[in-house]
Amino acid sequence: MHTITLLLLLTAGQVVAELPPIQTVPKVDLNRYLGTWYEIATIPQRFQKGCTGVTATYSLRPDGKIDVLNQCYQDSLNGKFKSVHGKAWVADTLTNAKLKVQFFWPFSGAYWIIELDSNYQYAVVGHPNRKYLWILCRTPKMDETVYNGLVARIRDAHGYDISKIKRTLQP
Repeated sequence: MHTITLLLLLTAGQVVAELPPIQTVPKVDLNRYLGTWYEIATIPQRFQKGCTGVTATYSLRPDGKIDVLNQCYQDSLNGKFKSVHGKAWVADTLTNAKLKVQFFWPFSGAYWIIELDSNYQYAVVGHPNRKYLWILCRTPKMDETVYNGLVARIRDAHGYDISKIKRTLQP
């Protein structure tokens, strides 16, 4: 009897924990997406530990891939300047919303655009496992109403645990 109850509880827990797959935006015009983005908030990762004033700049390479330049200041806006170069390529040519990003060969990661302003003024980049998230803006500051709306959609439409999201210090 106890084994059956335990099995039912474990099964019920698995069903509740399963979230639907993350959905990307329907279409991305890569030429409009290129340029500099400011990180407004993120789910912190060890490879960005201590980063403030974070930017990501995307430019088209001659081979058709995208050059990625991530920059930040260590520990404060007056801290040591750091940068890392990488490359990205489209993983889903139907939408251009799923990319792969690589900073160190042979490792690459999913870069899925899950929210995008119609004027390309803000974007949200996620990952299929929901462990990574970046809220990006073309300016260092984002309107609070827009930010709060994005966070609500990140929670409600994309199933992220928003308690993990931390604001990024920008000038």
